[in-house]
Amino acid sequence: MSTVRTLVVPRPGELDVVETEEPALAEGRFRAATLFTGLSAGTELTWYRGTSPWFAAGWDAELGLFDPGRPAAHFPVERLGYMEVARVTGSRTPAVPEGALVAMAYGHTTVHHGDPRTEHVVPLPDELDPVLGVYVAHLGPICANGLLHAAAEAGGSTLDAGVRGRLVVVTGAGAIGLLVGLLARRHGAAEVVVVDATAERLAAAARLGLGAVEDTPDLAAELKLRWRHGPADHGADIVFQCRGQDAALATALRVLRPQGTVVDLAYYTGGAAGVHLGEEFHHNGLGIRCAQIGRVPRGLAGTWDRRRLSAATLELLAAEGDALRAHLLTDVVPFADAPTVFAELSARRRRALSTVFAVPAP
Repeated sequence: MSTVRTLVVPRPGELDVVETEEPALAEGRFRAATLFTGLSAGTELTWYRGTSPWFAAGWDAELGLFDPGRPAAHFPVERLGYMEVARVTGSRTPAVPEGALVAMAYGHTTVHHGDPRTEHVVPLPDELDPVLGVYVAHLGPICANGLLHAAAEAGGSTLDAGVRGRLVVVTGAGAIGLLVGLLARRHGAAEVVVVDATAERLAAAARLGLGAVEDTPDLAAELKLRWRHGPADHGADIVFQCRGQDAALATALRVLRPQGTVVDLAYYTGGAAGVHLGEEFHHNGLGIRCAQIGRVPRGLAGTWDRRRLSAATLELLAAEGDALRAHLLTDVVPFADAPTVFAELSARRRRALSTVFAVPAP
């Protein structure tokens, strides 16, 4: 038996490391000893601060509606995170052998008893730097699913169908935006421009070889003068919106060519009051398509699933892993330091493109 340490939010603005005794490993399960667990700051800080919409409303999955009178979440929040890499140190299932290195999405805890019947388990190749595996089970598939939604808009079914030969803008240069930009470039985009208001993020985009442009009031006109398709037809072919702020969505709509589409991967916990649908959206006949990781585009479920999206992520990491390790994965800190990291990020005393908590060997 061993002690399991788990990150828990007991109340808004606090993070504890809670210790529990590990139970016996049940038949059909395997023991995942966490090596690295990644922080998805945009989502997780809403749980830490108590601003997640789940605290105010419940989700009716059958009807696809939020019920404001039935909150779905309460404190303490006992599960955070979805970017884990683990070594299998015990197994009672032939599906996952002991000794395997796997990527999963089970949250910030030092030991997890996995169930291959219900959980997404991705074996990691020996040649991959293990810390990069934090992107494989969930975050990378989010990004690849964005390209898949762009493909569906273009009538295609492969990741390149919506970006090959096209002018691509990515609004938001966080981890998701940079991975989306690299995927678009890898799959044949004619040009990829990443837009953000933060100098550090733009510098990272440039170091990754992507176009990097500051989000200014003149940006839309500058890009539209640069990208002319014909009379009264200027702008980006497709925009991937990857920052959960209404100003970023407004920029995404402004830089599009007429009848273009924003593929939206962002999460607007504060709403989008700054998006004026009576302006470019209406006059240019634009579209907004949500690429939510809970589903692939309608009609593609028979050929695409999370396993295949993870495989596309592994292909990107094989090609760009060294650059991502150098320029995207900016902070690898001990698991025990997580409460300090959360507090500093929440108070904006710390900046990080991508943070990973490393779990020391027992």
